[in-house]
Amino acid sequence: MNRPALLNELRLAQDLVMALVEPLQDDSYRQQFHPDLSPLGWHLGHCTYTECYWLQEVVMGDNRYTAPVASLYSPAITPKPERGTRLPPLNVLVQWVIGMQSLHAEMFDTAPATLLEHSLMQDDYLIHFLIQHYSQHYETMLAALTQRALHTAATDFQVTQPFTAHSPRQDRISVQPGHYRVGGLAPVAYDNELPSQQATLGPYDIARNPVSNGEYLAFMEDGGYANESCWDKTGWQWQQQQPLTGPEHWRRDSTGNWYGVGVRGAYELDGADALHGISQYEAAAYASWAGGQLPHEHQWEVACRLQMLEQTGRVWEWCNNSFYPYAGFQPFPYVEYSRPWFNDDHYTLRGGSFHTRPAIKRASFRNFHTPEKRHIFAGLRLVY
Repeated sequence: MNRPALLNELRLAQDLVMALVEPLQDDSYRQQFHPDLSPLGWHLGHCTYTECYWLQEVVMGDNRYTAPVASLYSPAITPKPERGTRLPPLNVLVQWVIGMQSLHAEMFDTAPATLLEHSLMQDDYLIHFLIQHYSQHYETMLAALTQRALHTAATDFQVTQPFTAHSPRQDRISVQPGHYRVGGLAPVAYDNELPSQQATLGPYDIARNPVSNGEYLAFMEDGGYANESCWDKTGWQWQQQQPLTGPEHWRRDSTGNWYGVGVRGAYELDGADALHGISQYEAAAYASWAGGQLPHEHQWEVACRLQMLEQTGRVWEWCNNSFYPYAGFQPFPYVEYSRPWFNDDHYTLRGGSFHTRPAIKRASFRNFHTPEKRHIFAGLRLVY
C-alpha cells in the first residue's frame, strides 16, 4: 500500500474512534464501564496523544504538544480509575483532537526532511503503527460500549426463536508434520511477531470452525460449569470464586431462553454463530469436555496460513500457551508494548473478532490477556 493510501487508512481509523465519542450527550465519555477498560474519552485523547508523542516529540524533537497533556493520556502516569475525572470537557477534548490531527495531516502533506529521514518512517513504519494503534483502541472502546449495554439493556427482552444445543461438530482437518514459517514481517508486524521463526510441528487435527453458540450451550446443559473434571485446578478455583453459568454477553429472558447483549443492546443469538465472551479457563474446560484441547498458537497460525480455517475473523481464539518472546526478540519501538507481559500470566489469542479492524487481522498477530478475562470478544477452536 502506498503512502497516500496509508494516510487515508489513518484518517479512517481516526474518524472511527472519534465517532464513538463525539456524539455523546452526557458525561458517559468519562465513565468507566468495566474495571479493565478506560473511559471512552480517555481512549480518544490517548490515541491522539500517542500520535503527538511519536510525530512531534520523537520524530521532530518537539514536546510542546505532549508535555501539557502527558499526565492526562499517558497510561503510565494515570491509573484507570482516575482517567475519567481528569478529562477536559468533551467539546475541549474534541477540538484538541481535531486540531492535532489536522496539524499532523499537514505535516505529512508538506513532508519536512526531518520527518522523511527519520528511521521510524522507513517503509512508512510509523504510519502502519498508528493505524494499528487506533484500530486496537477502537475495538477496546466497543468492548466498553458492550459493557455499558450489559448494565443498561432492557430486562424485558423476549427471545422469539430460541436456539438449541448440539454436540460438537466433527469438521476437522489434518495438518501434516513439518517445519513451518511463523511470525510477521516489517514494516507491519509488531515486535512480538518478530523475527519470523521456523516452527517444528507434529501431526494434528484442527477444527475448521470455531466453537459455536449451540455447541457451547451443549456444554452448559451437560453441567460443564459444575463438573470439576472438565477444569484444571486453577480454572476450577477461579470458577468457584464466582460461580458462572454462561458467557459474559449472554442473558436469560423470563422463560429461561438465552439471548445476547452487544453494543446496540439485546439481540437474538444464532446457534450457528461463533461463541464469544468466555475466559481461557472456560475455553479449556469446554475443550476438555469435548475431547479436544486448545491449540498452541503456532498450530493455529500454520493452519491459517495453509487456508484451512474458516471464520477466522469472527472471534479472538484462546490458545493454550502463554505469551512469550520469539527467539531473537527485540523490543521496538518501545519496551512496554510486549516485554512486561512475557510473565507467564498472559495467554495468546489469535484471529480477530467481528469488531477487529483489517489492519490487525493477520495470521501472525498475537493478542494476549490474562486467562480470566471475559469482556473481550473471545471464543475458541479445538485441536485434536
